Amino acid sequence: MTTSEKTEKPSEIYTFRDEDIARARDLVGVYHAMTQREQYTRASPDIMRNFARSYGDDNPLFTDEEYGAATRWGGQIAPPMVNIAVRKELLADPVPREQRRPSFRGIHVFVSGTTTHWYRPVLDGDTLYGFHGTEKVEEKQSEFAGRSLIITGLQVQFNQRAEVVQTQRVITIHTERHESKKRKKYDSIEPASYTPDDIARIDEIYAQEQVRGTNTRYWEDVEVGESLGTMAKGPLTTTDMVVFHSGGYGFAPYTPCASRLAYKNRQRIAPFYIPNEQGVPDVAQRIHWDSGYARSIGLPAAYDYGMMRDCWLSHYLTDWMGDDAWLESMSSQMRKFNYLGDTHTFTGEVVGKRTEGGRHLVDVELRGTSQRGEVTCPATATIALPSRVGGAVALPAAPAEFEQLAARMLERDAELRRERRAGNGAAS
Repeated sequence: MTTSEKTEKPSEIYTFRDEDIARARDLVGVYHAMTQREQYTRASPDIMRNFARSYGDDNPLFTDEEYGAATRWGGQIAPPMVNIAVRKELLADPVPREQRRPSFRGIHVFVSGTTTHWYRPVLDGDTLYGFHGTEKVEEKQSEFAGRSLIITGLQVQFNQRAEVVQTQRVITIHTERHESKKRKKYDSIEPASYTPDDIARIDEIYAQEQVRGTNTRYWEDVEVGESLGTMAKGPLTTTDMVVFHSGGYGFAPYTPCASRLAYKNRQRIAPFYIPNEQGVPDVAQRIHWDSGYARSIGLPAAYDYGMMRDCWLSHYLTDWMGDDAWLESMSSQMRKFNYLGDTHTFTGEVVGKRTEGGRHLVDVELRGTSQRGEVTCPATATIALPSRVGGAVALPAAPAEFEQLAARMLERDAELRRERRAGNGAAS
């Protein structure tokens, strides 16, 4: 994913400022309320359904308002990765300048991996909030673009009861821009093309995919080495990217917008808008759907979001595990680009079984492999399954320190909202 750009001349070079790197390191362990809203702020049957559909998931637990009533959840629940679509802004005290994250303007930013832990479902009517911070900052040399900075950020999402829903650690690679440098690494990559027979073979995979659903998968019945089956995703199209955004991926504060809203956004973050071939200022984010722009910075075509592949990986897991299970954690890597036209097949297997605190867990390894035979997104996951002897799955406990911080942030938000209302009343 690319987040920060700068209008430039072809020969310009954009490098890190040492003071920005130092400030990033100083902020490790400092957490702030997330004060910008995402595409949506409160879960509803329509939002849960549309978000699931945005990455091709038709699991009725996520998409059917009536279906969930007969499950252990008592109603429809949101897909695991809903955190990228639903969040209400928190009111908070101003962040001191020295505690603000550096912008790294002119620097490309790519998601290289995530680790997510889930603690409880998101239900109809839940309002979600969040806080975030930095956990690690590493400086390295990148094969793609020279000097690079690897930053591990933490996002914690919680509901209106200050219950932590999930934590997500996102690894981003910040790379310097050397526009005058010819990058031959990607010259040999040809855009994918398909014959009707090729499409038919992909369709055969789609036709055989099944949602486990109400057919409970018990821990005792799972064997180490067992395959999780095969799932297809692709060929990736511009339409896929549009549907992903329209289904809820807001990508705040860079949410795609149009007309007057785009004008206002351009006044706020002008460096993010780079003139296209027609001279029109357009978002640097278009690298995910504008292959011409992607080629201008040395890539063969536009490519997807890392978060889209996380959605695909979680989709593969939830199809396999069934309604009564719980996806406890998933750790993924984004090793290769997934270009427009590429097709992925997802495969995986059980690599371990264990009990922990009375809970019955299975560990799995999974991966997405492109039509080039490249594993672009390997991952591991832990799933809690019901037991024929031990009974239903018990949800894991969320970190107490995070729930305490969430409660304090909600309290401060309520105080500031009361002050705002009182001020508005006095003014009138």
